[in-house]
Amino acid sequence: MKNKLLFLVHRLPYPPNKGDKIASFNLLRFLAERYDVYLGTFIDDPEDRQYMDKVRAFCVDLCAPEIDPRIARVASLRGLVTGEALSLPYLRSRALFDWVTRVLEDQRPERIVIFSGPMAQYVTGRVPSGAATVFDMVDVDSEKWRSYGERKAWPMSWLYRREADRLLDFERRMAREFDATVFVSKEEAELFRGLAPESAAKTTYRIQGVDSAFFDPAQAFDDPYPDGVPTLVFTGAMDYWPNVDAVRWFVADAMPAIRAAVPAAQFYIVGRHPAPEVQKLAEQAGVHVTGGVPDVRPYLAHARAAVLPLRIARGIQNKVLEAMAMQLAVIATPGAMTGIQPYPGFEPTISEDMGVLVEAAIARLREPREASPAARACVLERYDWNANLQRIGRLLETGQVEPDL
Repeated sequence: MKNKLLFLVHRLPYPPNKGDKIASFNLLRFLAERYDVYLGTFIDDPEDRQYMDKVRAFCVDLCAPEIDPRIARVASLRGLVTGEALSLPYLRSRALFDWVTRVLEDQRPERIVIFSGPMAQYVTGRVPSGAATVFDMVDVDSEKWRSYGERKAWPMSWLYRREADRLLDFERRMAREFDATVFVSKEEAELFRGLAPESAAKTTYRIQGVDSAFFDPAQAFDDPYPDGVPTLVFTGAMDYWPNVDAVRWFVADAMPAIRAAVPAAQFYIVGRHPAPEVQKLAEQAGVHVTGGVPDVRPYLAHARAAVLPLRIARGIQNKVLEAMAMQLAVIATPGAMTGIQPYPGFEPTISEDMGVLVEAAIARLREPREASPAARACVLERYDWNANLQRIGRLLETGQVEPDL
């Protein structure tokens, strides 16, 4: 008989089509092989309701109330009255709280895994005696808000700095309660150890993975680009502000120089829900905004390089791993490459200087697509999901944080 495990996730972990869902789905699949999983989550996109049966296949029980992001943003403002981080009321649901209460009282789960910091509010102060607990924060989310505060004008800069301070207080309190706190990379874990020294000994990391069988350049993909046109590509959720900031910066500061050197050069922005600022970029020569696509792999398979100029980045970027798995050249800022270990023969262009990135892009655009076998070899050796999630499995069974690799 399997032990019971309560798994709380801030967003339905399916389909695995964006960073957090890729991680939470693979974690769900891993846990379901070992435990009877009770999954509590939210549906924040009505289109995801169609995937409920797929998710139920991994669970003994599932609670997934629907959340309207527009209403939730308004509800989150109550945090200004209560003094808490706005992220907490944003993800607060009476239906989910009552369901968690029933699971805790009736099922007495022996294991509890939280994915994303604010979900810890559902179990704080009421974990069954003897239960092993893992707090997978993914990133130091409070620092993301702090980064926003540094780039926004008042009053949003004040609001984001407030959120950073309040959320860090919450993250530190939860880390003290849980047996172990886990991050997506060694760098994020080290950052949190400095911010929460009282929990440093209980802080560790897992490593993000990629489905290398799915992202396999040996497969044949139809070319989505006009015949023979040299193309750069950016992939990601295009309503996510760090991605919006990245492509706006690249289009403004890089594309004029690139097009002057390579007049036929094209830049494709591929990803769901492009924000209005992103859609407007398509008005500029050589820039294309696709919106959501059925399959991102053809865009990676036929581009000359993945351009990933993230100025705000937390943890390992799935977009980097996917490009690497497809043997695509990578041109990126240091933040985008966080957690990607050096590997013999893999030579991405990494710089905060847009001029350096532009030179690398021009060089790639002037030559036929050159595959990077070392990039894929790095992924196969170091970013395998099952191998990396074994650290979570051992944590749940031993309660012991392993030394950093």
